Amino acid sequence: MHRTLSLLSLVISTFFSAQAQVKPTPPAGQNVYQFTKGLMAVTGSRYGREAIYMDPLAYQLYTNTIKQPTEGSVFSKTEQGQEIKWQSIAADSLNRLRSRNGFRFGSGGPAGPGITPGSMRGGIGTGGGYIYLTYSSPNEQTALLNIKGNSNVYVNGELHMGDAYSMGYLSLPVKLKKGLNEFYVRGMMIIANLTFPEKPVSLLTDDPTLPSLVVSGQNAGLQGAVVVVNTSNQALTGLQLRSKLAGKEVLTTLPTIPALSTRKVPFTFDGSAVSTKGKHDCTLTLVNKGKAIDESKVTLDAVAPGESYSSTFISNIDGSLQYYAVTPQSATNTANAALFLSVHGAGVEAIGQAKAYKPKDWGTLVAATNRRPRGFNWEDWGRLDALEVLSIGKNRFKPDPQHVYLTGHSMGGHGTWFLGVTYPDKWAAIAPCAGYPTLKEYGSADGVIPDSSNNPMERVLLRSGNQSDVLKLVSNYKPLGVYVLHGDADRTVPVTYARQMRKLLGTFHSDLSYYEYPNGEHWFGDQSVDWKPLFDFFKWHQRPADSTVNAIDFMTSNPGISSSYYWASIEQQNQPLQYSRIKLNRAKQAISGTTENVQLLKLKLTDFNANTNVAITLDGQSPVAYTTKGTSDSLFLRRENDKWIVATEPDKSQKGPHRYGTFKDAFRNRMVFVYSTIGTKEENEWSLQKARYDAETWYYRGNGAVDVIADKEFSLQKYADRGVVLFGNATTNAAWKVLLSDCPVQVERNAIRAGSQSWKGDDLAGYFVWPIKGSPVASVAVIGGTGLKGMKAASANQYFAGASGFPDFMIFSLDMLREGSKGVKLAGFFDNTWKLVGNDTVANE
Repeated sequence: MHRTLSLLSLVISTFFSAQAQVKPTPPAGQNVYQFTKGLMAVTGSRYGREAIYMDPLAYQLYTNTIKQPTEGSVFSKTEQGQEIKWQSIAADSLNRLRSRNGFRFGSGGPAGPGITPGSMRGGIGTGGGYIYLTYSSPNEQTALLNIKGNSNVYVNGELHMGDAYSMGYLSLPVKLKKGLNEFYVRGMMIIANLTFPEKPVSLLTDDPTLPSLVVSGQNAGLQGAVVVVNTSNQALTGLQLRSKLAGKEVLTTLPTIPALSTRKVPFTFDGSAVSTKGKHDCTLTLVNKGKAIDESKVTLDAVAPGESYSSTFISNIDGSLQYYAVTPQSATNTANAALFLSVHGAGVEAIGQAKAYKPKDWGTLVAATNRRPRGFNWEDWGRLDALEVLSIGKNRFKPDPQHVYLTGHSMGGHGTWFLGVTYPDKWAAIAPCAGYPTLKEYGSADGVIPDSSNNPMERVLLRSGNQSDVLKLVSNYKPLGVYVLHGDADRTVPVTYARQMRKLLGTFHSDLSYYEYPNGEHWFGDQSVDWKPLFDFFKWHQRPADSTVNAIDFMTSNPGISSSYYWASIEQQNQPLQYSRIKLNRAKQAISGTTENVQLLKLKLTDFNANTNVAITLDGQSPVAYTTKGTSDSLFLRRENDKWIVATEPDKSQKGPHRYGTFKDAFRNRMVFVYSTIGTKEENEWSLQKARYDAETWYYRGNGAVDVIADKEFSLQKYADRGVVLFGNATTNAAWKVLLSDCPVQVERNAIRAGSQSWKGDDLAGYFVWPIKGSPVASVAVIGGTGLKGMKAASANQYFAGASGFPDFMIFSLDMLREGSKGVKLAGFFDNTWKLVGNDTVANE
């Protein structure tokens, strides 16, 4: 990740000091143009943790009705009839472009180890307004655009990702035309510049992902990652990266770097010659056909045995290089030891999180990254990252399965509440520190999740995020030991959140320990996380062996996220993504209990002997008789016509825990972005630009890298079992017939059909998911429209906002950008056999 340094190096005190710290330093020999003046208007854009977004300025851009801003010109009017005018702004001494009248921010955001409570909550200056900038270019040329404090930017109408957290490492290749170039920047306080590179391809090393070198450890064949920037108009293939560290050289062939793009690429290096603790420079040389074309350095940290360190791994989410941190066990005898998974707060690096803990003699601590220091609030891909690191930790350190624990601070306190309630059978105990339970009450740059709505369309969209509502799933904590730690003077995450959970758990939980640290602010030193009574509480708890668990009380709203608790699994629901619950008891030759919103139930019968007659009584019905065939039996029960019957295991083509739908599910399994080439020039340009924008966003938010390919390059054989994100429609994208010929939602030029319903026009858009035929796990997500207006309406990628809910399908028009949910035509869920039926869909007239 970027700057894998100590916690103290992660201090973010206020927005102003953060901006000063990331003041750009141009590479030698490169010219820089600093934007020092512009125009600002509070346009009223609304983006959040929702599928719906509203943006009047984007609407005007997409309909070609926007008027070039001038000082005092009117952008539009408010609902009260007041004129919204463009006002001049000028850069201050720190190059910040901001309103003359200033801008008021929130009261503070999640802090943590090395983060002061004065930090801004979430993104900085990313409110509901735009800044208009211009640059007059003497000729057509390519530049690197660097803006800090924005959510996104339109460059001559093309949408690019913004640097909402002002980290400074997002340098975007943009094509400038001769003459006037226009930049509409979504944000209210920014620093912006253009750099004119002398080389068409170069290395950027200000955002590396690097492992530590452990002196006397296994340091050969380690992997790091850096960014390669391609400012040319051609995709670059066959590039190589040569690493040289302490005299040892390794050559790595790199993946394709798309035209006018950046990509974070993994490389291999050999650190076996490093024998001393400290900083060691590794020289990186970018090679094209045997010729060196750029060179840079990264600094690796060599630590002594026993100290905290970082390790890297290739993620199965997207094939990118990620890292996790370790505080090793201090004792040499690690047999039957414990494993502690720690999840960090917003703005905190995983290595900083690990260093906040002193080594324990009875277990190893691993810290996941959430993909970035702010990442996804430990939901969505942050959740998957935590599960990947948990799996790596188990395989590598071989802990006692009964001694696995979960803890975290601030945003990681939320992560502890969320991961604990979602996977209650993975932990012996959990300990949220300074945490908030749900994003319905506490948000960040992407805001909060709306709690509810009286609008049926909005309700079905919000239903997609039900799994994030910790408070609805609180009964899942019942079997866990829970230790709550919170400072009673915390102004960043008020102690009222801890008291809320204490009150809620106190009504039924028999194993709850609670402590408010007197006068403790959000971060009161390492003991904010490394608190001895907390780890003593862990030591007193163990996860029960599977064979001893005879009572189950488990809830989920999405079996694709969380389906099972020990020997019982909710495989399919009657109502997709509504809450499901099972309460079961297992006796010598019987299982009985109740179910809610369960259509298919799986029971593992491994603790029954072979040839045992088992009676299963559910929901007060007559017992279902089953005779076990062996000691590894599993029984499927399906509810049909309100009666439970023995069923066969469903085909993988149906919905199940392996693939349960929702639009965002396709963004995993090493997904590939597929843009169109058989549409009009303008349609194909949108498709490629949108794929590039999503790749930029995925890199910025998730430290990720993704293959971006043309439709004619795609084949099911070459990209077997990989998720696909397809941009365009059946008319414009050649991969459509291969992936979506049997889908009940069809999008073509000027028309959309969903089952028996259809709509016509060039301003319609769609997001939907569909299982890839022949794959047991992979799905295709479609982002497209019926024409340029509709395609552009689909340009925003709120699906990357952590915990934002998107259903299986959503059809909307460009009017959504002005009217919100009124612009959504149809939204809902496919049934368990992927049919589009009316039971779980909502349509607007």
